[in-house]
Amino acid sequence: MPHLIGPDFIGLQVADLDAARVFYTDIVGLTPAPFAPPGAVVFDTRPIPFAVRTPVVDLEATRPLGHGVSLWFGCDDADTLHDHLDAKGVTIAFAPKDGPFGRYFAFEDPFGYTITAHTVAQEG
Repeated sequence: MPHLIGPDFIGLQVADLDAARVFYTDIVGLTPAPFAPPGAVVFDTRPIPFAVRTPVVDLEATRPLGHGVSLWFGCDDADTLHDHLDAKGVTIAFAPKDGPFGRYFAFEDPFGYTITAHTVAQEG
């Protein structure tokens, strides 16, 4: 029987692609990938690529964006990233705390998506 394997790509539709590029590179610290299709910015994230793209639906028709979806990103230090984003004026949904996957917190991007960041063990 055909079946899903697992997440392979994550993309968020945004109203302002240039603002999204600036937020996710200059504020959050992601690196753009060397190639992206027109109307999108793909970031060099692992193990799953992440992108922002121009909308294909009416983003004003639903609020909040991503309601009911949990989007988690691994990071090297949730507390330090929290402090960095807070100092940059990013809206923090909740402060760092301990959870089943380690230390984590959530922030809102400029478009209304809530992103959870959690500390992951670094290979080395």
